[in-house]
Amino acid sequence: MDPQAFIRLSIGSLGLRIPGSALNSAESGIHAFSSPCLCEIRLRGFPVQTTQVPLVSSPEALPDIHSIASSFYLEESDLKALLTPGCFYSPHAYLEVVVFTGRKGFHCGVGIKRHQIGTFKLEVGPEWGEGKPIILFNGWIGIGKNKQETGKPGAELHLKVKLDPDPRYVFQFEDVTMLSPQIVQLQGSIKQPIFSCKFSRDRGPQVDLLSSYWSGSVDCNALETERRERKGWKVKIHDLSGSAVAAAFITTPFVPSTGCDWVARSNPGAWLIVRPDACRAESWQPWGKLEAWRERGIRDSVCCRFHLLSEGQEAGEVLMSEILISAEKGGEFFIDTDKQVQGEGKRSKPMVQLAMRHVTCVEDAAIFMALAAAVDLSIEACRPFRRKLRRRSHHSL
Repeated sequence: MDPQAFIRLSIGSLGLRIPGSALNSAESGIHAFSSPCLCEIRLRGFPVQTTQVPLVSSPEALPDIHSIASSFYLEESDLKALLTPGCFYSPHAYLEVVVFTGRKGFHCGVGIKRHQIGTFKLEVGPEWGEGKPIILFNGWIGIGKNKQETGKPGAELHLKVKLDPDPRYVFQFEDVTMLSPQIVQLQGSIKQPIFSCKFSRDRGPQVDLLSSYWSGSVDCNALETERRERKGWKVKIHDLSGSAVAAAFITTPFVPSTGCDWVARSNPGAWLIVRPDACRAESWQPWGKLEAWRERGIRDSVCCRFHLLSEGQEAGEVLMSEILISAEKGGEFFIDTDKQVQGEGKRSKPMVQLAMRHVTCVEDAAIFMALAAAVDLSIEACRPFRRKLRRRSHHSL
């Protein structure tokens, strides 16, 4: 397998420092708060990424210098687009980090407001395309209204922005995951078959939900179980010889929470991601756990939370990622590997970018294909349960 050239843009070491005199200041617009601060990280042409920003209370303290809050993976065409002046918007592209207090969305049907503290902007320059490691910014910077405007010190954001060469393998599912597609590696215009994907249901009615959803022709009795809960879904990844090299299956059913028709954070559905056990034939070894639920709001999202399962006597879970994906438009899920999925009601063909440093053989890539399939199917599994199936025509895709 030959990798493609990529640049990794990482944003980390996040921290927010708000002087005590600035809190509850009407002029600065900053008020004391108990909920976490969030930031939206924006780069033209890429989905917005949202993450928490830790508060730094001591003037001498520094955020974790090794933490990575967000990453973008840029190929040559992405860099070219970012460096090309825009016509109908800002002539220059920027990396923007917009910091808010509070969490947007709804609680008990009531909208939750959030307040913007300030914005960090970094212009995309020619050095982005040189393919060399470079630190673009590292340290504290004032955001929002400053002391000259308000007479009081304002909020400060700490962050580290870095570019690194990051060769990556690119894979794509050739069709919808539920249709058990072939998985190919993309190398420019060349598609090389690498794996096949087999989707099945172990329990409940063996009904083709996907075809029914698109055609509008559906047996209501056959779908009754799936309307109450979604369980028994399984995906196996096979190599070209037909051997199963990774799998994912639902361990906690996706069910609506009490009093609502969606999978809530309080009771998420869960997948177990497994690989063959090298010591025991026909056995699987746990590798990771993916949980998913629906976050309601003006625009619904599906939250995917992935834990890596450690090996050995003191088995534990290591949180690797917790990311919101637009239920309507889809988006990207990443740990240090990128997975793009489409929103509900769309024919998703997941795309996976896998850093070369994670792969020593073809089988190493298979476990990430199983994870990508689980993320993709979670968008479907988290659809509201009482939504009526609508007839859709192919031209509306």
